[in-house]
Amino acid sequence: QVQLFESGGGLVQPGGSLRLACEVARSTDDMYAMGWYRQAPGKDREFVAAISWNGLTLYYVDSVKGRFTISKDNAKDTVYLQIDSLKPEDTAVYYCAADWVLDDSQWTKTLKDYDYWGQGTQVTVSF
Repeated sequence: QVQLFESGGGLVQPGGSLRLACEVARSTDDMYAMGWYRQAPGKDREFVAAISWNGLTLYYVDSVKGRFTISKDNAKDTVYLQIDSLKPEDTAVYYCAADWVLDDSQWTKTLKDYDYWGQGTQVTVSF
């Protein structure tokens, strides 16, 4: 069983930065690829970024490349999403998700592949 706890959201002005964190509480040594998604009001949940268990493979949706950075600290069982140069269109609830994997280089951007989800953290970009 895995539980995910996001934190770090808030209200920030355009051009600002936030660092989201996702703490992974797990009872086994299973490996998980991790992803970040976001959902704006009235829209579908959108893939943002993913990272493999070994941290060597990173993937971003085109709209956030160069502004978002996903990283992980396996010792702390925490995944991060650094968000820079925030835009109003980045406003959404951000969710982290875990995909159980057998290969430490595996990752996915397919929503249905993820087995566990956090409760989400709100990011609002506005003056």
